[in-house]
Amino acid sequence: MQKSESRYLKVKRFIMDGIRTGQWKSGQQVPSENELVNLCKVSRMTARRALEELDSEGILVRVRGKGSFVAEEKHQSSLLEIKNIKAEITEQGFQHRAVLVEMSSIPATVQLAELFKLTEGTHIYHSIIVHYQDHEPVQMEERFINPQVAADYLNQDFKTITPNEYLTQIAPVTEAEHVIEAITPEKQLINLLQLESEEAVLLLTRTTWSFEQAVSFAKLYHPGKRYRLQSRFTPKS
Repeated sequence: MQKSESRYLKVKRFIMDGIRTGQWKSGQQVPSENELVNLCKVSRMTARRALEELDSEGILVRVRGKGSFVAEEKHQSSLLEIKNIKAEITEQGFQHRAVLVEMSSIPATVQLAELFKLTEGTHIYHSIIVHYQDHEPVQMEERFINPQVAADYLNQDFKTITPNEYLTQIAPVTEAEHVIEAITPEKQLINLLQLESEEAVLLLTRTTWSFEQAVSFAKLYHPGKRYRLQSRFTPKS
């Protein structure tokens, strides 16, 4: 059993080494099962197992009748931290750019008035911003703000500072809630995120509090093919 495992791991390492060295780049096809049999001196079943595991790990994409291709590199975010999108992008060596779509004052819905502890119909602040990684949109941020906490929100230049940065400065986050779901995008979202037809969108809804006062309710939309969420934690002993 150990011998069989070492053989399929050998095939996985062969493919991973080729991807790391640039032999196969994003979108390019890697050797087929038959080719791997000859290249790595393994059985077809072993080659198939290696390709299937790399597909399940998101490293390869298997296309029926065509073969296996290197998956596109995805922008990655942590679920356990409240990091601003600008920092995430620049830390990975890319350039961040923000495009402001809307900045306005709108009547609070019943749900948002209850969240912010305001009278129904009280005006709250609303913004829509698209964040770019180099020339590619990776997030549309729609945010609703408690005006009692961030009275100067509409006067900020969110092309130079993100809402996350501004809000953290005036109201440090003491509690947050995340809800994640996949959705079918509407026309505005398709246009703003430059989505392909039938591409799913990953929606992260984030509510933040500062010392028991709700500060922000944000909807963060990400192209499913260009973004992934990852978390890691160390349990306390």
